[in-house]
Amino acid sequence: MTTWFVLALLIALSVFAILFYNALVKKRQMVEEGWSGIDVQLKRRANLIPNLVETVKAYASHEKEALENVTRLRTDAAAVSGSDIAGRAKVEGALTQALGRLFAVAEEYPDLKASQNFSDLHNSLDEIENAIQMARRYYNGAVRGLNVAVESFPSNLIAGQFGFQKAEYFEIEDAAERAVPKVEF
Repeated sequence: MTTWFVLALLIALSVFAILFYNALVKKRQMVEEGWSGIDVQLKRRANLIPNLVETVKAYASHEKEALENVTRLRTDAAAVSGSDIAGRAKVEGALTQALGRLFAVAEEYPDLKASQNFSDLHNSLDEIENAIQMARRYYNGAVRGLNVAVESFPSNLIAGQFGFQKAEYFEIEDAAERAVPKVEF
């Protein structure tokens, strides 16, 4: 009788371990999928920036500093390793601010604002910024789910045994980058 009890207990523990392991794998995959979504949107934005810069250059050639800043930050963002989430968040936050300043500069040029190319680019970037925001929320939600599972009992026992680790949130750490850009003329 005790042999059957021990056998049943071992089978039950094995089933629970398998269930927790599979849940952790699913959560880790959701984190990776979330990061991939952010990466795709950031690449879309980076691909639009040269067109935007060229369009603005045609109208506002003397706004060289704003244009160079956006171009430099785009290059910096492309150079950050895909696995460096904190570094990528920092550079992308600065790029978002620089784009905001560029759009504020563009507001000073009525011909530019009326340009269909500029309007289309601006709308595309707005769309992408919204998609980036949604991708960040999805990613951070997936990270939260994984981190809770990695730290919670009894899944933390399985997580520790199989090397599951907490993931980093995609956050903007610098308070200045969270602020609305201030543009002065």
